[in-house]
Amino acid sequence: MSTTTQGTALITGASAGIGAIYADRLAKRGYDLILVARDKTRLASLAQRLRSSSGRSVDTVAADLNDKTDLAKIEAILRANADITLLVNNAGVGATAPLLNADVAKMDEMIRLNVGALTRLSYAAAPGFVARGVGTIINISSIVAISPETLNGVYGGSKAYVLAFSLSLHHELAEKGVRIQAVLPGATATDFWDVAGVPLHHLPAAIVMSADDMVDAALAGLDQGEVVTIPALADKADWDRYEAARRAMSGKLSSAVPAPRYGVGANGPTPKAAVASAK
Repeated sequence: MSTTTQGTALITGASAGIGAIYADRLAKRGYDLILVARDKTRLASLAQRLRSSSGRSVDTVAADLNDKTDLAKIEAILRANADITLLVNNAGVGATAPLLNADVAKMDEMIRLNVGALTRLSYAAAPGFVARGVGTIINISSIVAISPETLNGVYGGSKAYVLAFSLSLHHELAEKGVRIQAVLPGATATDFWDVAGVPLHHLPAAIVMSADDMVDAALAGLDQGEVVTIPALADKADWDRYEAARRAMSGKLSSAVPAPRYGVGANGPTPKAAVASAK
């Protein structure tokens, strides 16, 4: 049992899978816990186990983050509880069906949870972290954030938002004492796949990481100071090159004139002039 106090970690989607493993690992690291999920019974069972195994304080809040009242309740906790030093935005849903086969209402629900709830909870936590000069936000994204062709496009878009939002938060808050980490898991052995419509056993075993290993790798990445952690990526230099290319290009994306290859404006005839000269 840990006697070191690291503050309190609030974890969403905490009743099973990745969220439950984060709860176990963070308790062992000396965090008290606030566990948030929809399933009250599973939350209570997990909380009792963690209290017994770690000796930490573990509170639970049954909440559906797609419900405005429930979401507001968690936002209020993040604003009011100065003991919270770590937020793990893990709650989310996925989809594997192609866009034209997907239910648009379900896609809207996905956006509200994966994007809307994560954003509001981050906004609720960040000001307190800044005021106290300490705090960490871990956002669970996905490899589809940089490989949108892999699964459902709305899912990929929602996770790309999580990555972009995390990078922006890091840019704004790193010098204010707030750490940001975006975690991009690949295929992970959780019930995500059954819920999303592709049974886990349909995937090649060689690409599926255990949830325990995924979380342990993500926390190792956090310890190493990574802002973006891709647990399956063997060579970090691959990500560093990708990020360096993105940053190098970012200074070339806005200009008073179109790029010369388009042959318009200052770099060539206007479309009207081109048409007139052809007559």
